[in-house]
Amino acid sequence: MNIGFIGLGNLGTPIALNLLENSHSITVYNRTASKANALKEKGAIVAGSIMELAQNCPIVFTIVSDDAALKDVSNQLIPNLSPGNIHVSLSTVLPQTAAALADLHQQHNIHYLASPVFGRPEAATAKKLNFVISGDVSVRQQVTPLLKDAGGAGVWDFGDAITAANTVKLCGNFMIAAALESIGESIDLARKSGVDTQVMWNMFTQTIFNSPIYINYGNIILKQQFEPAAFTARLGLKDLNLVLQQASAANHSMPVANLVQKHLQTLVNNGNSEIDWCAVSKGGE
Repeated sequence: MNIGFIGLGNLGTPIALNLLENSHSITVYNRTASKANALKEKGAIVAGSIMELAQNCPIVFTIVSDDAALKDVSNQLIPNLSPGNIHVSLSTVLPQTAAALADLHQQHNIHYLASPVFGRPEAATAKKLNFVISGDVSVRQQVTPLLKDAGGAGVWDFGDAITAANTVKLCGNFMIAAALESIGESIDLARKSGVDTQVMWNMFTQTIFNSPIYINYGNIILKQQFEPAAFTARLGLKDLNLVLQQASAANHSMPVANLVQKHLQTLVNNGNSEIDWCAVSKGGE
C-alpha cells in the first residue's frame, strides 16, 4: 500500500520519515517542493501535485498549519481520492472544522479520521509522539498501526464522535501554553529575587514537576533559547484563538486562556511571531 503524506514542516518531515523507515511506500507533497528533498533521498516518491498524490494513495496523511489550509487541501483531495479511501488529519483545528470536513468526505464515500498529534519534532524523531483519534471505528482500527509506525508511543482512542480528538488536542495545547506562562513567570520571579534558577529548576523537575513539559520546556525557558523555533508564537496564538473559539461555542469561560492569548498576541504584534512559543510570558513584560 502506498501512503500519501502532505505537509513537510518541522513536525511533518520526521513523521513521514518514520513511516518510510518502517518499510512503507510513501508519496509526499509539499507546497515548497524543496522540503521534500530529505524524503526523496531516502526513497520517497515526490508528487507534483495533490491530485497526483491522491490518485495513487488509498490512505493520505495531512499535517498543515490551520483550518483554512486543511480545507483547501481537502477540497483538492476529495475529487481525486477513490471511494473507501482514507484521509487522516494530524492538524490542530477546530472540532467544528473536523465535523464539516468529515461530512464533506462522507458525501463522496471517503473516510476522514481526526488524529491530531502531541509532540515536538525531537519527540517525533525519538518516536515518542502521542496521537489522539476519533471517527469511524473500522477506520480507527485500520489507521492505528500506521500511527504507531509514524512515531506514536501512544495512540489514544476517543471514540466515534469526529469532534472529540480535536477537542482533546485544544485542551492539551491550552494546558501546555498555561504551563509555559507559569514556568516563565516563576523563573523570572526567582531570577529577580536572587535565586539560582537552574538549581531551583533541578529541584522542581526531580520532584513535584517531574514531567516532560516542565523538563523540556523549562530548559528552553531557562536558557532563553527561543530560536530556532520548533513551534512558533504565531502558531501558538492560532491555537489559543481556537481554544477560545471552542470555549465560546461551549459557553465556557477560560480566563487563563484569555491571559495567555493576550501575551502571545503581544509577542506577535511586537515582531516576535517566529520565535518559539515558550517565550509566551515575555508578552506580559
